[in-house]
Amino acid sequence: MIQIVTPANEYCFREEMEQVWRLRHEIFVEEKRWLDLARPDGREIDQFDTAHAMHFLAIEAGRVIGYSRLLPTTRPHLLSDVLPQLCEGALPRGHDTWEWTRQAVARSHRGRGKAVNPVSLALLSGIVEWGLSNGVRQLVLQMPTLYLLHVVQLHFRARPLGLPQSISGEDIIAATAEFDDRTLARLRTLTGRTDSVLAPTYPYLAA
Repeated sequence: MIQIVTPANEYCFREEMEQVWRLRHEIFVEEKRWLDLARPDGREIDQFDTAHAMHFLAIEAGRVIGYSRLLPTTRPHLLSDVLPQLCEGALPRGHDTWEWTRQAVARSHRGRGKAVNPVSLALLSGIVEWGLSNGVRQLVLQMPTLYLLHVVQLHFRARPLGLPQSISGEDIIAATAEFDDRTLARLRTLTGRTDSVLAPTYPYLAA
């Protein structure tokens, strides 16, 4: 199941959030070599991990095996404050638009021979489910250019916000990705599920 963690329920998930910070450090610092994010305590936390961030955790037997973060575009976020050069026009903002960042899957759960990892699909399904229930219609994301095709194949209506730029040795593009019920149906087809991936109860944190 996918658990959404916000300040309203974080006290119930302190151990799991510690796992999140260390998983992020393992992937983004140790694997991807984003060394400017390195911290001596081995916990990757940035300026956007505020009371307004929403954390999506894939948990299996008490262990965090996958993670995603959503940030409201009505407040400072990665595209607005760190990578504005990726957007050639007006920044997409609004209560119906959230930024999807820090996608991470534990090494032990990375699928082999599959275009999209099953844990990633479950996390994205949870994000789309939450979005459809809360008036959110699109995500903002920054990703390697080659991933844009995968986003379209998942039945998001993707629109680049500018040309790709080289960042940390990768060609990165910013895009919006609109979604609707057809997107959720596609994700459920790929995961083989017809029910919700979200934990039974989760609070909504307004932007």
